[in-house]
Amino acid sequence: MENSDSVNLEEAAQTEAPAEPAEAAEAEVVEEQPDADEKLAAELAQVKDQLLRTMAEYDNHRKRTAKEKLELRADIISNVVSDFLPVMDNLERALAAECTDSNYKQGVQMIYDSFMATLTKLGVTEIESDGAEFDPQLHQAVQRVDEEGVESGKVAKTFAKGYKINDKVIRFAMVAVAN
Repeated sequence: MENSDSVNLEEAAQTEAPAEPAEAAEAEVVEEQPDADEKLAAELAQVKDQLLRTMAEYDNHRKRTAKEKLELRADIISNVVSDFLPVMDNLERALAAECTDSNYKQGVQMIYDSFMATLTKLGVTEIESDGAEFDPQLHQAVQRVDEEGVESGKVAKTFAKGYKINDKVIRFAMVAVAN
């Protein structure tokens, strides 16, 4: 029986010997697992942070470009309208001129009205001038006059109408200011 016991002991030793390195490997894997989990968690947090920053950056870019687009639209309208204002002045002069042909005068009036309706749709408004308080942010004083019935510092006469879009002045009203 000793032989069988010794064989069993040898077999047990052989089976236990490989088991020790396997247990050690499992212990190393278990020890490495938390480090790997921490690394993955850190990477995941970093990727989430990058994604959030990218989303915020995109949102800011979208808002900024929308704002720039609105500002650019206003600037373009302002530039185009300012180029057409001399045409408006000429139409006003044509309406003020004496004319014997009523159809011709009516045609000029229709063109003027259509032009004014288009400017209104674009948000262009006329700057109030005659009788208004002089405002250097809206009026350009080209003359000072002594006018009876007009208080000092008020606009006595308008030489050229001024126009603005919202709060942006396209053209200052050229006026004479009472002393």
